[in-house]
Amino acid sequence: MDRTSTPEPSSLSPKSLRTVAVIGLGTMGTGIAEVLTLAGREVVGVDVSDAAALRAGAALEAATARAVERGRITEPERRAALARFRTATDLTAVADADLVIEVVPEDYDLKHEVFTALDAVVRPDAILATGTNALSVTRLAADSARPERVLGLHFFNPAPAMKLVEIVSSVLTDPGAVAAVTELAHELGKEPVAVGDRPGFVADGLLFGYLNQAAAMYEARYATREDIDAAMRLGCGLPMGPLALLDLIGVDTARTVLEAMYAASRDRLHAPAPILGQLAAAGLTGRKAGRGFYTYEAPGSSAIVPDALTPPPPAARAGGRAVDRVGVVGSGTMASGIAEVFAKVGLPVVLVARTPEKAEAAKGRIAKSLARAVDKGRLTAKERDAALAAVTPAGSLDALAEVDLAVEAVAEDLDVKRELFAALDKVVKPGAVLATTTSSLPVVAIARATSRPGDVVGMHFFNPAPAMKLVEVVRTVLTADDVHATVRAVCARIRKHPVDCGDRAGFIVNALLFPYLNNAVKMVQEHYASLDEIDAAMRLGGGYPMGPFELLDVVGLDVSLAIEKVLHREFRDPGLAPAPLLEHLVAAGCLGRKTGRGFREYAKA
Repeated sequence: MDRTSTPEPSSLSPKSLRTVAVIGLGTMGTGIAEVLTLAGREVVGVDVSDAAALRAGAALEAATARAVERGRITEPERRAALARFRTATDLTAVADADLVIEVVPEDYDLKHEVFTALDAVVRPDAILATGTNALSVTRLAADSARPERVLGLHFFNPAPAMKLVEIVSSVLTDPGAVAAVTELAHELGKEPVAVGDRPGFVADGLLFGYLNQAAAMYEARYATREDIDAAMRLGCGLPMGPLALLDLIGVDTARTVLEAMYAASRDRLHAPAPILGQLAAAGLTGRKAGRGFYTYEAPGSSAIVPDALTPPPPAARAGGRAVDRVGVVGSGTMASGIAEVFAKVGLPVVLVARTPEKAEAAKGRIAKSLARAVDKGRLTAKERDAALAAVTPAGSLDALAEVDLAVEAVAEDLDVKRELFAALDKVVKPGAVLATTTSSLPVVAIARATSRPGDVVGMHFFNPAPAMKLVEVVRTVLTADDVHATVRAVCARIRKHPVDCGDRAGFIVNALLFPYLNNAVKMVQEHYASLDEIDAAMRLGGGYPMGPFELLDVVGLDVSLAIEKVLHREFRDPGLAPAPLLEHLVAAGCLGRKTGRGFREYAKA
């Protein structure tokens, strides 16, 4: 079904939606009220709590004052907006509303109670919208006396800032009601996406599975909360790490959403991680409680304060081995990028490729990258010359005999890497650290190709290495303590942020990122939403720098499929099985931007 087609004609018009009631004046309800009043709508805010109504009024006054200070509205516009907002504690106040938006807590019985009460209050032509992000819109509509006027209107937090609005139709919804609310969303400056009724809809349907896996990863003590969050912020460009985001959303709310998703999908990836239930039962529901995965300065505060789980500062950690000379093996983009990173901080680098010519070509790539940095004002000409002089190209591994750290950046093939490490074992001096940049292969299998597996560690750089701040430091069960400490110290020296993780498929970033991408493919495969709708939902609703299909085409569908297969093979979870559509596109040679066609088509260079 094409969800972008124009709905059937109706007598309903967005121009008739002049008076809007918002039921529930928490953070979301207050934000929606702000958006509506600034757009010229008369708004009635209803809450059972007088205190909530007072807070909403104060929040609106403060928000509009900030808008005046920033030049977004004038003082007369502010006064007019405030005059359009009134509050009440009784539902009878919404009798004349053209549109009612319910944003009470995510509990079906409570929402059902509100909708049942509204049937006896509102006009027959009024539209009733639920702000649920997990519960069945169809069920709420079926229980209403006017099911054709019920739909979902899912704003994202904070409502004034977030552009996405998901408009959810049930099989009972009048297309005219959808059209009216869609046009209203445009008038509010939002980007509406039309979706069908299933738990999580598009954005939360993808987001909460990812958040759940992050919670499970933390619960398994695979990585610290700080490292998980830093990995996703720095490795994927996300505005917030998953555990901090769970605290913002509310641990109890997240668990409710996941329960609804799991009830519909029976996908183990949606089964709430036990830690979510434990935190919720203990009242540690996140920022609103002052404590969740993190501890906050006060309930409602965004300021994280140290607690018993906060790691010690880097200076308090044990030191490692001296690193005065580095070797990098490989001639591709990643190898030259890593060599550039070391050279820019003054470390002498031996860059080894299969032939002298390939090594010189890799150094040439570094020269071009450094020249671009000078053009953009990031480096001086003197710094460029010094960095380039620090790189010595070589066509033989023998040139690595005296390096203190050898970093491998060759093809992602276990046999190739094992053969290389066996050769490094014979060439590189005793006591040197041997690092692999693998993103998916078992580091311990590579280490055991040497006679010194304790000296081997994973250093997973991200592409492009000069720009990306993250390095996943992968410690095997055999890695020596001082080797681990050495690599962390080197990361600090090259101005990268190290995160510790164990030797299992995907490490942190890929283990959380690729199931999310795979689930996006499944949404398209099931004709739930289009590529454009899903990409827009994640950019506008999740703050992602790229939508999942944009990212898949950039990464390469073949690379993505290979990582999905590794994750599925390691964890044996049916939910991690690669989406058939992804496999079909790879089989057809549609690999993304590099082939001119993936999920989308691209102009040839």
